[in-house]
Amino acid sequence: MADNNHGDVKLIGTWPSPFSMRPRIALNVKSVEYEFVQEQEQLCSKSELLFKSNPVHKKVPVLIHIGKPICESNIIVEYIDEVWPSGPSILPADAHDRAVARFWAAYVDEKCFPNLRAAVTAASEEEKNRAADQLKEVIARMEGAYGEVSRGKDFFGGDKIGFVDIAFGSMLGWVRAVQVMLGGVKLLDEEKTPGLVKWADKFSADLAVKDVLPETGKLIKFSKLLIAAIRAAAVED
Repeated sequence: MADNNHGDVKLIGTWPSPFSMRPRIALNVKSVEYEFVQEQEQLCSKSELLFKSNPVHKKVPVLIHIGKPICESNIIVEYIDEVWPSGPSILPADAHDRAVARFWAAYVDEKCFPNLRAAVTAASEEEKNRAADQLKEVIARMEGAYGEVSRGKDFFGGDKIGFVDIAFGSMLGWVRAVQVMLGGVKLLDEEKTPGLVKWADKFSADLAVKDVLPETGKLIKFSKLLIAAIRAAAVED
């Protein structure tokens, strides 16, 4: 990436976390060089730097810019967009369009991520089926949002990756992994969600994204380790 820094930039995160992927993609969109400081994947032992940088939630991601921490993934993405205005804009210029983008980003966090997590950690077939049904509803809703927000262009943000693309696109790796883990359930379906299928391919291939989204097999392997750790902790309790 080009040298487009306004001081030292560090990002505390983990490679499997979709929330860590958001600021990584945003920094790439803006061509900002940064140091990716990785926490342990399962966050079972958090670093002193993380505790110091995010003492309230003690969660990743945290952006550290010129020694000052910024927390929460979507807030970080907005900060990046404001601090590095010379790169492509991430949020829309129009106030109403910005509000709509923030609405859909919040919807992804409220509806998509919890059901992805439920699908990964489900202990029974009933729980898996319930999570799958919920995810199908969410993705169908996002198909409609894509048709409305993109206005016929490649991305939610128009001709280039925008705020909703980053918010929803950060979940793509896990959507693909969950499809496999649920026995081939189609969440992204060429018949039911044709717009999102094309969008997902273009988003994943973008230079700002392709080295950030993990491979499906790697996420599935990680999820098995995560489930084993969760079950082991439950036994200990």
